[in-house]
Amino acid sequence: MSGPDFSKSELIPVIAQDADDGVVLMLAYMNREAWEETCRTGRVCYYSRSRDKLWRKGEESGNFQEMKSVFYDCDADTLLVKVVQHGGAACHEGYRSCFFREVDPASGDATVVGERVFDPAEVYKTKN
Repeated sequence: MSGPDFSKSELIPVIAQDADDGVVLMLAYMNREAWEETCRTGRVCYYSRSRDKLWRKGEESGNFQEMKSVFYDCDADTLLVKVVQHGGAACHEGYRSCFFREVDPASGDATVVGERVFDPAEVYKTKN
């Protein structure tokens, strides 16, 4: 086997991690087409479940991910992609990481622990 096993599922989870400092930036999904494009171009491409189409990370925001290395797990059904995050933010809400809220297990309350890198209202302006 030389890559992820898409025979189990058409979509497999992908963890994007900063190649330099190890911060987990996001979790998304890839189908075979997104995987092949990522390998061919070196720019990470995901599959958007909500839009039901390929999602070329950064196509709207400019905050794209350059693949540095890629690993798959023991079952070949999950990927870890180590990336250089261009533009400073992986999260569509403007944070470096999508994991910017920390939950207190005792109370269930969440606290924002990250800082916004960009204003989503400015980046994702509604197109008329």
